[in-house]
Amino acid sequence: MLLTSTTPLAATYDLAMLDLDGVVYIGQHAVTGAAEHLARARDAGMRIAFITNNASRSAGVVAEHLRELGVPAAEGDVVTSAQAAARLLVERFGPGARVVCLGGPGLRAALDEVELVAVDGDADAVAVVSGYGPDLLWRDIMQAAVRIRDGLPWLASNTDHAIPTAYGVAPGHGVLVDMMQRFTGMTPQVAGKPERPLLDETVRRVGGRRPLMVGDRLDTDIEGARNAGVDSLLVLTGVTGLPELVAADPAERPTYIAPDLGGLTVPHEAPESVEGQGWRLGAWTGRVAAGRLELDRSGAHASAADWWRVAAVTAWDHRDRTGRAPDITTARVPEPGPGAR
Repeated sequence: MLLTSTTPLAATYDLAMLDLDGVVYIGQHAVTGAAEHLARARDAGMRIAFITNNASRSAGVVAEHLRELGVPAAEGDVVTSAQAAARLLVERFGPGARVVCLGGPGLRAALDEVELVAVDGDADAVAVVSGYGPDLLWRDIMQAAVRIRDGLPWLASNTDHAIPTAYGVAPGHGVLVDMMQRFTGMTPQVAGKPERPLLDETVRRVGGRRPLMVGDRLDTDIEGARNAGVDSLLVLTGVTGLPELVAADPAERPTYIAPDLGGLTVPHEAPESVEGQGWRLGAWTGRVAAGRLELDRSGAHASAADWWRVAAVTAWDHRDRTGRAPDITTARVPEPGPGAR
């Protein structure tokens, strides 16, 4: 269930680890209000880190993209799954180790950063590391797959099955991982979300004793936070809508919910159970009747953020008790916020 924070999250937590697409930007455009919300969080003393499962771009390239969108970011503020993968490799094999690099420039840059040597698939190596790379050649994929099948350790930057592109949602690195697993019979160690190495690497690089994961995806961002043992804020500016939220498994449920990044600079109140009436927060009361999710409003000043929190907790309670998510076809969803799509 959701938690209450009587102080703004920027005061409760000292580091916000932000997913990028769907949280800070959507494609080539910044989420409305994102820069202003992050500036207020920083003014309150919160450190900001931008983390991404995409291993194709270096941290410097990502930071430059953020600045172009009006979001201040230094290279050191960005942590990628490629960097997390390189950290795992150098800790295991040491600087100077030769690694087959099956990925884009971001993956090679991450290996260089920790003094690992990126080599081609037919060279002597201690491991294979793979990541998303739009220009990968089938020859290189075949060589790496044969090496993995023959016993070379394999580390994957992430297992995301889909990525946003200018021409629509396209296959991500997870599709390649699935194919290589079927061929090799081997399962890679994974650095990116929902596994914890990326979040651990972010804390190591940026600092912070009380980190908060901020994301829009339940199955990577929020589950990743749970795997890393940190609290999380789900924002509704990305891919998660009511169907996904009410059906969330316990491992995918966030600590807090907010319409957008403005949730970093306000307190959060969790719904309360009201005997015989359901769950209540502010002007909203939620219940499940005949298997259907119902939310009633009382009063003129009804918060959309409170609606989402009541809907989530009411649905989760019903699912935990009955094993079924409630029917949401009659639930009228309010506009999540000015930055939501």
